[in-house]
Amino acid sequence: MPNSASDDCSWFDRPWAAMLFFTRLPLWRLHQPPVSAYRSVVEWWPLAGWLTGGVMAAVLYLGSTVLPYAVAVVLAIVARMLLTGALHEDGLADSCDGFGGGAGNRERILAIMKDSHIGTYGVLALLLYVALLFACLHALPPSRAALAILAADPYAKMLSAQAVQLLPYARDEQTAKSRVVYRKYSLWGGLLLAVQGLLPLAFYLWWMGDGGCWEPLVFVPALVQYFLYLYVRRRLGGYTGDCCGALFLLTELSFYLCCCVGVR
Repeated sequence: MPNSASDDCSWFDRPWAAMLFFTRLPLWRLHQPPVSAYRSVVEWWPLAGWLTGGVMAAVLYLGSTVLPYAVAVVLAIVARMLLTGALHEDGLADSCDGFGGGAGNRERILAIMKDSHIGTYGVLALLLYVALLFACLHALPPSRAALAILAADPYAKMLSAQAVQLLPYARDEQTAKSRVVYRKYSLWGGLLLAVQGLLPLAFYLWWMGDGGCWEPLVFVPALVQYFLYLYVRRRLGGYTGDCCGALFLLTELSFYLCCCVGVR
């Protein structure tokens, strides 16, 4: 986490801060970016997805060559959770607890989200999410599943980052879990975000050729993200870090569900 109040920030600091923020790799031992770099980590979120998706895909594909495929899928899911510290899964659980138990009261929802204890809605959400994720990946051949992961992780993060641009932050910097409020990105930041998120998707579609159902892959996750955004806006009027994590996982899951269309 950031330990400096300096606003001096180089181009290298921002992607480095994103890797520190979205993974548990001890990169801080090599370089610690200033606080200001962490306010733009969302602009580099899909780049972190190249790393987390790459590790997950490698574990799944290589594991399937020496282990039963079901075991390789489980290990791949666990590998990403370990790499991220289950950051996004924590966001999904907290969001479901908040929206499920908040009874329409904005302050109550935010209070539940900030509570470190997990409730019934959070437990059920994690169980259903992991079950569906496992079922989707296991339904695909190892090579196709690995390529889908490489595309889905950064693409879903690119889509989920739109919440930061479209909504205000629901808390303030003092009450934020990470003590950081993400900034809204510029046109250049948006283009950078799009390149990071769409390049792996374009490679996936090109590689799959006629074997991939490309239209749902492109549009369905975007529609899922849009309706989730509308829901968050109606219930909270803003976003939190937990909401961003939940949006990412659910949008990514919709990608895998689309990959499974027509698979027998």
